[in-house]
Parts: sequence; C-alpha cells; structure tokens
Amino acid sequence: MEKKSNFLIKLVLIVLDFFYPIVKKFVNRHTYYYIACGGGNTFLSFIIYYFCYHNFLHKEDLDLGFYVFKSHMAAFFISFGITFPIGFLLSKYIVWSESYLTGNKQLFRHLILVVIFVIINYLLLKLFVEIFNWWAMPSQVLTTIIIVIFSYLAQKYYSFKN
Repeated sequence: MEKKSNFLIKLVLIVLDFFYPIVKKFVNRHTYYYIACGGGNTFLSFIIYYFCYHNFLHKEDLDLGFYVFKSHMAAFFISFGITFPIGFLLSKYIVWSESYLTGNKQLFRHLILVVIFVIINYLLLKLFVEIFNWWAMPSQVLTTIIIVIFSYLAQKYYSFKN
C-alpha cells in the first residue's frame, strides 16, 4: 500500500510541476500547489454538488426519517463527505508536506477547521438561498470563495504549520 500511495503522490506532483511554468511568474510553487490542489478539490465538490442537487435529489428535500435536509444542504453534505478526505490528503502530502506536526494532530486540527467552515458554509447557504432567495449553485460558489480565503490562512498557520 505504501508504494501505491507514494506513486500517487509522485504522479500528482509530476502533473502539477508540468503546468507550473505557465504560472511561475505570478505565484511561488507552494502557493501554486495550494491553488491547484484546493481548486481541483473545490471543482470536484461543485461537480458532486451539482450532480446531487439536480440528478440525485432532483431539487427535492432529503427525508432521513429523523431529519429532513433541504436539497441544497443535502447536496452540500454529500459533496463534503467525498471531498473532505481528498482535500486532507492533498493538503498533507502535496501542499503542506514540510509540516513537522504528526498526521494525527494535522487531521484533528484540519477537522476542527473544517467543522468551523462547514458551519459557516451552512449559515451562508441558509442566508443566501433561504433568506435572499438566490439560486443554490451561485450561492455555493460565493460561499466557497469566502471560505477558501480563510481556509488558506488557517491551514498555513494552524493545521499544517511548520
């Protein structure tokens, strides 16, 4: 299993480094890794969100028997369940690989921040969709932009500090 994960890490780095010369004069390599990994994972979350909202949930609420999720919130939580582990692994092994913190401490800190950002995401989506009556997808995009800015700073200075 170790060889397989090392292979995946090296493969991701090869792909990222192949495209780095295009943006080299605008950002340093570390920031580029953050933007590329975070951007790719965010793009994946948008695809999952869109698919779940339109095709899986058909814009209808998700009734779990004990709680009913509004469709836009259910799509968010499904997307989150898939992209959280991917985002952590990209952060740990690609973006913040020089961090001296143990993996358990990184995961715990990352999880705390993510829970905070999930709450913020939830509140902003409720505000934008249910109070302002904005469309769900643009609301999710705007919410993500806000959270990404705070996430970079929190990860750099807390979760994966070095």
